[in-house]
Amino acid sequence: MRTLAIGTPQKIDTAKGKELITGICKQTMEEAFLSFDGFHQDDVADKKHHGGPDRAVCMYPHEHYAQWNDEFECTLPPAAFGENITASGMTEAEVCIGDIYTIGKTVIQVTQGRIPCSTIDQRLGYPVMKNMIKTGFTGYLCRVLVEGMVRSDDQIAVHTKDPLGVTVLEANTIYFHNPKNIEGIRRVLAIEALADDWRKKFEKRLEIALTTS
Repeated sequence: MRTLAIGTPQKIDTAKGKELITGICKQTMEEAFLSFDGFHQDDVADKKHHGGPDRAVCMYPHEHYAQWNDEFECTLPPAAFGENITASGMTEAEVCIGDIYTIGKTVIQVTQGRIPCSTIDQRLGYPVMKNMIKTGFTGYLCRVLVEGMVRSDDQIAVHTKDPLGVTVLEANTIYFHNPKNIEGIRRVLAIEALADDWRKKFEKRLEIALTTS
């Protein structure tokens, strides 16, 4: 793990000088307790599109920071995208939906790719959102299977790989760029661990793809 970060919603001034209440600005921590609902002292402002047991933990690959820093000629702050955990060696191309990981004594399961929102751009002042969607470098969300204390120096280890092997990047590519890929949509829907919200979205895509094919 590179960074552990938590934070509750607060009012910020956006890059365009407007006020926004958001939980995206998180502070790095040495340790925090992880419950089924997420980290203690961590919360979201928009509960319709964020949070909940299927989206209790937000993770982002550390490897992408170098690309965004180069692309936007900046130095992004830690947890720049509002993620709880910034991790190395866990890119969207390596992590599959349904994979289970241990972090210290806790256990989490990947449930869906993250759908980036405009709050990222409003905080940072760069058009990161469209680039996340273009590349599929969105990060991903997890549910908690075993609660416990998490430390910033804890190792993240694979517990169980999902048998279907659908990577977050593959699912992101279908979701954002190939919504008429019926076979691909069905592969995603076959994942038992898929978050309910994403299941509904992919079911809708499948319905549309079948009626327009």
